[in-house]
Amino acid sequence: MKSSQHKTTEWSDSVTLTVSDNKPRPVLTVSPSWLSPGASVTLNCEVEHPSAGWSFYWYKAVPDLSEKSSSYELLPDGSGTAQDSYIIHGQTHTAGYVCRAGRGDPEYHTDHSRPKFVWSADVHSAATLKVSPDSVQNLMYVSVSLTCEGNFTEWRVKRFPNDAPLYYSNCGRMTGSTCNISYILKSPTAVYWCESGSGEFSNAVNITVQSIPVHPVTEGASVSLSCSLRTQKILSNLKISAVSKSDEGFYKCQYSGRESAQSWMSVKGESVSHVSVFSLLPLSRPV
Repeated sequence: MKSSQHKTTEWSDSVTLTVSDNKPRPVLTVSPSWLSPGASVTLNCEVEHPSAGWSFYWYKAVPDLSEKSSSYELLPDGSGTAQDSYIIHGQTHTAGYVCRAGRGDPEYHTDHSRPKFVWSADVHSAATLKVSPDSVQNLMYVSVSLTCEGNFTEWRVKRFPNDAPLYYSNCGRMTGSTCNISYILKSPTAVYWCESGSGEFSNAVNITVQSIPVHPVTEGASVSLSCSLRTQKILSNLKISAVSKSDEGFYKCQYSGRESAQSWMSVKGESVSHVSVFSLLPLSRPV
């Protein structure tokens, strides 16, 4: 407004101010997630609707078994950094991290991010997670026992499923120092590790469950194993006139440098019929 003529300007563009009663929760990412001993790890903290003026705080997650949760220990020089990234040099073991952000005077803080983990397969940790059996059981169900060994009395096994990467949880059924898990073959894979009451982590183990075709046949039956292309052109047949328990196992075929996926043939009971099992080769050479 010009005071001498008392005329006003046109209206400015409007600005929308949104006030939320929920604190924002930043998202933490780590890279790499699987360690080579002594590697550098980069943490990145992202605030929803990023804008200027945020300071970032970086913490290590320390297990607290009595509270069934974790406490947060500020990392060196990790208080109020201007950059939204933080580099850890010489990381050697499994660890969990969180971040949060703040701005203003007095400073307003976001919630802590959900923990993210950096995993190490190195078994020379304060604790060792052992898996039994140490190879995949190729049956209708996969049963695995996870045992934590180390110089402490309190511990728990944690799992981080690949299908829900924002959350981690306790292992399933616990018996003493062992966690027993059973998978249906189509269940997702997950990473497992041990946490002690004094804040130590074990090595981490990535358990992969693959869906493998299971073909039950009857003992004494006549069985044909056929190798074919996806065009259904049959390349070869293997016939077993009277299948026995010793024939149970994996079968796959090779043709012209290509290899099919493997199938498990289980043998049970008494003879009743003839069974055919097909194994299809991929269309292209495997990488």
